[in-house]
Amino acid sequence: MPRLYLIRHGKPAASWGGHDDDPGLDQTGHDQAAAARDFLLGQPEAERPRRVVSSPLARCRETALPTAHALGVEVEIDAGVGEIPTPAALPPEARGEWLRQAFEGAWGEIKGDLDYDAWRRQVAQALYLRGDTAVFSHFVAINAVVSLLTGEDRVVSFRPDHTSITILETDGKSLTLIEKGREASTGVL
Repeated sequence: MPRLYLIRHGKPAASWGGHDDDPGLDQTGHDQAAAARDFLLGQPEAERPRRVVSSPLARCRETALPTAHALGVEVEIDAGVGEIPTPAALPPEARGEWLRQAFEGAWGEIKGDLDYDAWRRQVAQALYLRGDTAVFSHFVAINAVVSLLTGEDRVVSFRPDHTSITILETDGKSLTLIEKGREASTGVL
């Protein structure tokens, strides 16, 4: 069955609660991106990714580039695997507190402009037809998919570290969790 590798971006140059809403990677993040590439290229030929998909944000695009270059493919940008949307009226300086509150609850309890339980299903839906693909995404988007596949309603069902690689399989209609990525203490919570 086709494999999907769901990779959290490398360590960004600015913190998630900072003023830069689209930071690239710091040097550690670039080193992590190279290590993710090496892991992916080290997979058996039949399980190696053939495509590279990324969230539109710089930290994901920069994490995806070493893998895309090594495979000789372009990075495909897909907002469907992007960061969780924050309420439109929320001032940038309030994003950190909004995220902290969201992380403490369940998907159906998140306050905002949209149905966040439906959003997590859309993230998973964006993956169904992407077999043999490395998908570079975010802490919350990865939690969205894993929580659906494990039947967990909490927003944070596990804590993927930077460049943690969660392995899924897909038949084009459904996803199966093969292995959660590496967990670690993270600055997200």
